[in-house]
Amino acid sequence: MATSSPKDRYFAVWMIFFMLGLGTLLPWNFFMTATMYFQSRLKEPLSTEVSANQSKEAGDNHSILEAKFNNMMTLCAMLPLLLCSCLNSFLHSLIPQRLRVMGSLFIILFVFIITAVLVKVPLKPLPFFSITVVKIIINNSFGAVLQGSLFGMAGLLPTSYTTPIMSGQGLAGTFAAFAMICAIASGSELEDAAFGYFIVACVVVFLSILSYILLPKLKFFQFYQERIRKQTSDDEQNTVILMNIEVKDAAADEKELHSTSTMKIFKKIWVLAFSVCFTFTVTIGTFPAITADTQSTLAEGGSWEVYFIPVSCFLLFNLCDWTGRSLTAVCMWPGRDSLVLPVSIVARVLFIPLFMLCNVQPRLHLPVFFQHDGFFIAFIVLFAFSNGYLASLCMCYGPKYPSWFEQCERSPALRSAQVDSCPATNT
Repeated sequence: MATSSPKDRYFAVWMIFFMLGLGTLLPWNFFMTATMYFQSRLKEPLSTEVSANQSKEAGDNHSILEAKFNNMMTLCAMLPLLLCSCLNSFLHSLIPQRLRVMGSLFIILFVFIITAVLVKVPLKPLPFFSITVVKIIINNSFGAVLQGSLFGMAGLLPTSYTTPIMSGQGLAGTFAAFAMICAIASGSELEDAAFGYFIVACVVVFLSILSYILLPKLKFFQFYQERIRKQTSDDEQNTVILMNIEVKDAAADEKELHSTSTMKIFKKIWVLAFSVCFTFTVTIGTFPAITADTQSTLAEGGSWEVYFIPVSCFLLFNLCDWTGRSLTAVCMWPGRDSLVLPVSIVARVLFIPLFMLCNVQPRLHLPVFFQHDGFFIAFIVLFAFSNGYLASLCMCYGPKYPSWFEQCERSPALRSAQVDSCPATNT
């Protein structure tokens, strides 16, 4: 007779997964909301000793670094995220889960400690740009490994425990946007505000480390961990019996079974994995690289001009994204086999030309078709909500795929591997 699962007392495990989700994306969101600080460091005044020709050339280079920073930040976020998400499908069987999670958290913490220190260290634009790009690559590489590992852990628990990770990631962006608005309202200098961002990110990552250390001590989590150990023990006993019969054939069969299982997992979930990847590719390619360059047509030099991007772009996006992620806890439509789901995900690519036809500056060729700020706000609301809801929906459906559901219930390790194969998120 199967042992009944203990209750998650005080929702402690749920809250820890929420905290881990928050700690996963809060550092990256502070990177995005501090773009004004980074750009200000790329346009430092030149020395008066530089000759006229050199001044012009250097000035052009500096303006190029400043203008290209958002695009470079997006590129350096997407490529490592995609690569490490693919590698994560294999890393989970080669590197222990604890090492992947703790190692990633400590490296992200180290990166942001360096980032906070560099706020107070004067650097020329080119070295500062190079160091920042390297930090973005490292942060997103280990962030992808961390996210994949967290979703793999959630896959060992009831499927509702994927939601707190997604919801925590959504809150991360909202928290960063609020911090940005508060810094503007307080009249703080860019450097002081950025230093505060990065210190808060360090504190949240440190709390995430403490949360992860506490997780194995909770009975609810221990129950599902013990179920994995029992499954592994049974598999080892079966392997020993086979090896006693014929060692060579048993080893070959075990290897073939593992290979077949891995291939079957990919064949069953590739649509959901591609859907998540495509959703975040469209989002990261648009936000904030395009949306953050939009200018208000109603401000006319007033305070709304200062708050337009922090409120309409960052805060509104993250609030709607968080709402979409959290909604999957009470509503999961369309169904996992419905064509509406992949069609809705592919249709999000239409947001790219819609945003480009807003008042994005500077522009050379395309006309501004959507002049009013209301169009941009409406697009942001739909864009962000669809990102959070559709991505979270796919991540929740992953471990519930019909043909694997019964096997995953019998084998938690298989279910973990299936969820671990899904791409990481970065918004």
